[in-house]
Amino acid sequence: MSSKVRWGILSTAAIARETLIPAIQRSQNAEVVAIASESGKAHEVARQLGIAKAYDRYEALLHDPDIDAVYIPLPNSLHAEWTIQAAEHKKHVLCEKPAALCEKDVSNMVAACEKNQVILMEAFMYQFHPQHQRVKDILASDEIGEIKTIRVGFSFDLQERKNNIRMNAQLGGGSLFDIGCYCVHSIRYLLNAEPVELAVHSSYDNQHSVDVATSGWMKMDNGVHALFDCSFEAVWRNEYEIIGTKGKLTVPRAYRPDLHDGKGLIVMQTVSGEVREEIVAGDQYVLEVEHISECILTGKQPSYSHQAMLQQARVLEACRISAETGRKVPLA
Repeated sequence: MSSKVRWGILSTAAIARETLIPAIQRSQNAEVVAIASESGKAHEVARQLGIAKAYDRYEALLHDPDIDAVYIPLPNSLHAEWTIQAAEHKKHVLCEKPAALCEKDVSNMVAACEKNQVILMEAFMYQFHPQHQRVKDILASDEIGEIKTIRVGFSFDLQERKNNIRMNAQLGGGSLFDIGCYCVHSIRYLLNAEPVELAVHSSYDNQHSVDVATSGWMKMDNGVHALFDCSFEAVWRNEYEIIGTKGKLTVPRAYRPDLHDGKGLIVMQTVSGEVREEIVAGDQYVLEVEHISECILTGKQPSYSHQAMLQQARVLEACRISAETGRKVPLA
């Protein structure tokens, strides 16, 4: 393999055009060599973004021997199918979140990638921004004392709903899978803990049969109570707050610091009333790309493991079941 990982992109989705492809092009150890779309848009997007090859079929891109890895930003319901196909073509995979809509599908994806000895990573880009490691360092320092509660929120007002995949139940739409997955992931990631039981409530759009707002409670195995909410019907927020016995910290740009030139913000408040702000900068999309590309080049496993992906899918599935049944769900 060359000194750079050669990436192919399966889809001309906005997240690929606007964030991931530019990030690959800014990175030191990766390059985009091809893009595929079955909508007929691949050639135009390739021309606009300076990509050498364009394909009108995903299979054609997977057959290209010049591609080492693929990025999959397809609708959620297609992640498992195309990850498995990519693995069978010996392509490494960066798959958009959520990896799939149930734990069984994620398990099949992991099995296919392990069988074909290719790397698979779910694209929770936010975790690579250094503000979260700084938060973990503060928590470890005991500056806010024993953690008691974490509150997480991610919302925006989805105005354009017609023909929007977020509103398509067959494609795995809904607020829980679209943005609630970040809430669930960050609770587990920041606390280094797993829920032992949870209760979730969703409000549904009757026309589209997807949840447009979801809120939940999780009791973690370290005793912390975690609260989260996500919505397509509320003001823009992407934040979390961690409350301890000596103080609290708030991260108001938790998932999209790239909208602030990559500058994350941590606000600390102690029991004495002292308030401190820290700016922590980073390019989370480039950091994500460079991490998985380094793993591909060196043979190391990503810091975000297959087991963590499977557990994320297990918890999300439990959230969905709780919302649909109105019951509290235990997790082993």
